[in-house]
Amino acid sequence: MSAQVRPSFATWRAGGYANVAMPRVADPSRLQSLAGRTMGTTWSLRFDNPSMQPHDAVRAAVTDALDRVVAQMSTWEPTSDISRYNAAEAGTRHALPAAFAQVLACALHWAEASGGAVDPTVGPLVALWGFGAQAGPDHHRRPPSAAALADARSRTGWERLAFDAADKHLAQPGGLQLDLSGIAKGFAVDHVADALMATGLQNFLMEIGGELRGVGRRPDGQSWRVRLDTPLDTLPPVALTDLAIATSGDRWHAHEYDGRRWSHTIDPRSGEPSAHALASVTVLHPFCMHADALATALTVLGPIDGAAFAARHEVAALFVCRDGEAGHRAIATPAWTARVA
Repeated sequence: MSAQVRPSFATWRAGGYANVAMPRVADPSRLQSLAGRTMGTTWSLRFDNPSMQPHDAVRAAVTDALDRVVAQMSTWEPTSDISRYNAAEAGTRHALPAAFAQVLACALHWAEASGGAVDPTVGPLVALWGFGAQAGPDHHRRPPSAAALADARSRTGWERLAFDAADKHLAQPGGLQLDLSGIAKGFAVDHVADALMATGLQNFLMEIGGELRGVGRRPDGQSWRVRLDTPLDTLPPVALTDLAIATSGDRWHAHEYDGRRWSHTIDPRSGEPSAHALASVTVLHPFCMHADALATALTVLGPIDGAAFAARHEVAALFVCRDGEAGHRAIATPAWTARVA
């Protein structure tokens, strides 16, 4: 997702004078800002703070929530819950933390609904094509052999996951490698939003690596508004009032070898990178976790099957497709048109 934030900073006057922000103390007269790094990318927060919560406390709420997601779902951390599951022997059974179980349940829901266009066991294929924590060095990032592809595919398959959602236990049948990167960042946005609301904040815009969720409104009463970073620069801003947005596309993470270019979006059904005229998909949903998962699924499905899937499931989605010499064209689902309007 690469929607760019364009919030306005409002000025509020009371008693005939403008309130001025003090260092590290919130000022109710204007929007506050915090930022940092996580998950190999950046995060940013814009928030209204009438109760004048110290910035240190707000930052701690954000970083604590992000640390929990990393500790549970980062394949880059060898001691994370997901890494321990991936390294476990066949026949073992694992108790999952609540957040991990929630994300896996969402991933499996959309895996089944999309016919496997998203698959939380896609890790071996992602690595094979040169992406993720388990990918080889740069000089190995080339199209794999047929034998290597067949081997990686034999170690995937969301249907093989024996997940008991009621007691949050997951069995390791042997060799399965979970990869929740297509959904965990969206969940992290939601998880941070929950943490911020628990502190009493009611109006903010949270962003991680371009995935965003707007809660409440800006101090001036207007909706949070974001511009979409897509190949079409004429698209209008989108209002996010208690709404999240996520984008998936082939412009940001890609490899090229011997004239062939491929993106990080792997189709689990074929084992190959997605290859069609679709440049990006943007999804609106009340929760960023679902928006993130759906953006990935629709990118894999492509502009025709993806648009049909989105219409059936009433997904608010905007497809940007390459259109030969014309450049790019946008296709909006009815739900997107209704949301944006």
